[in-house]
Amino acid sequence: MTATAFGVRPGGSRQLAGTGTLLRFALRRDRVMIPVWVAVNALMILSMPNTLENLYATEADRANLVRDTATNASFRALIGPVFDDSIGALTAWRVGVYAGALAAVVSMLLVVRHTRDEEESGRQELIASGMVGRRASLTAALLTAVVANAVLALLVTVGLAGQGATGALALGLGLAGVGMVFATLAAIVAQFTESARLARGLTAGLLGAAFVLRAAGDSASDDGSSALTWASPLGWLENLRPFASERWWVLLLFAGAALVQGVVAYELAGRRDVGMSFLPARPGPALGRLGTAGALAWRLQRGGVLGWSIGFFLAGVIYGGLTDGVADLVGDNANARRIFERMGGQDGLTDAFLASMVGMLGLIAALYVVASVLRLHGEETSMRAEPILANAVGRLRWAAGHLVIAFAGSALIMLLAGLGFAVGYGKETGPILGACLVQLPAVWVVGGLAVLLYGLFPRAATAAWAVAGAVLLIGWVGPALDVPQTVLDLSPFAHLPKLPGGGMEWPPVLTLLALATALVAAGLAGLRRRDMTT
Repeated sequence: MTATAFGVRPGGSRQLAGTGTLLRFALRRDRVMIPVWVAVNALMILSMPNTLENLYATEADRANLVRDTATNASFRALIGPVFDDSIGALTAWRVGVYAGALAAVVSMLLVVRHTRDEEESGRQELIASGMVGRRASLTAALLTAVVANAVLALLVTVGLAGQGATGALALGLGLAGVGMVFATLAAIVAQFTESARLARGLTAGLLGAAFVLRAAGDSASDDGSSALTWASPLGWLENLRPFASERWWVLLLFAGAALVQGVVAYELAGRRDVGMSFLPARPGPALGRLGTAGALAWRLQRGGVLGWSIGFFLAGVIYGGLTDGVADLVGDNANARRIFERMGGQDGLTDAFLASMVGMLGLIAALYVVASVLRLHGEETSMRAEPILANAVGRLRWAAGHLVIAFAGSALIMLLAGLGFAVGYGKETGPILGACLVQLPAVWVVGGLAVLLYGLFPRAATAAWAVAGAVLLIGWVGPALDVPQTVLDLSPFAHLPKLPGGGMEWPPVLTLLALATALVAAGLAGLRRRDMTT
């Protein structure tokens, strides 16, 4: 996609001066984030054919799966309809929606980081004072998203070519299309708010709305024909129908939406001053509630805590509501039962399903705690921490405010997930709540590693995302691929007792808690002794 396609007028090439330099700089800054999350997404997709071949080895097994899914509205809402019984079509069905959502998240984060984040920190004003065009930064941000989505599309196309070249190409292009639709949407949102936090929250809310629309449409129709499904870009991805008589014209929807939104973003960017927005931030109180470093940290992170809390509660409700139907869907498939039991650790299928879903939410909670801890890094590098620390506020006191929100917030969202399971499942409230809370020691170990990296190696602090991505990949894909237990044991989540259904084992829980405490203490000790960087 060219800058002209995004609405830059002919003859306005000076407005794009410096785009190449800014693009190279953006890719250098994201040299960890982009490869990690593209690799996680690609491996999740490419591991699925082998898993499905083991689970459903015969055509009869696959045909039964298609028939059972068509009659199970809950699973259609969660995953989507399936259009064919080939391994390729089942792969697109099983991971398509979630891979598309992950591509959207990464794309939105990249665009907000290189647009609104730069303006909020003041770096964009310095860049704009040089030989840089007015629209160069926005163009570089969108091109960064193009690079990330193009690499994902290439990996998926090449990796699934054995299942059918045309289907693999359709799925790869569809995932890239979803990513670019939400990248350009984030570019619009970034024009309306002065806060990068709010921009990320709004774009995440829009992605959540897209998922809900698709889920509602798929629960009402078994062929993706609902108007609600067509109202969501995630619904377009499934209606592209990779490996099932592809509908190539659906790609025009992605291209058209990205083009129109890109034009709107460029027009809006040209009508405001650098650092300003169309919806100015409401001034906050200088005294009272913001009289302490902890209160300021809460003010900065409360939106994120609220968003994660709502998301985890709703996820618990959805997964809890699916529990009674999981036995009917799995049926007598011993391989599917074995995967659930390997993830959940229990002999009973219902307990194994609940334990595996609780464990999955624990893995995702690790992403929250990393994001919350790294808020310290963002405050430091943007120089907003410097005026706070110049007053009678010590480093440990300043950091403690954010860390309390990070670690207590993870406890809150897991508690709400447990309440959601109780609402959706309708019974055994106590064991499910216990199962959710027992994930916290492992979550806090990942958070402790983020604190350690930030405190001792601030320039490598973003490597905490690589740690979280590796843990997520091991926990999500490892059991399905039947990887050795020694690999699974690299994740702190592998050492937790598998609840509900199993017995509580305190030694590993206490060991993980002690490890998390030691990591946080070491990180804070490093923060106290090192120079503050910019």
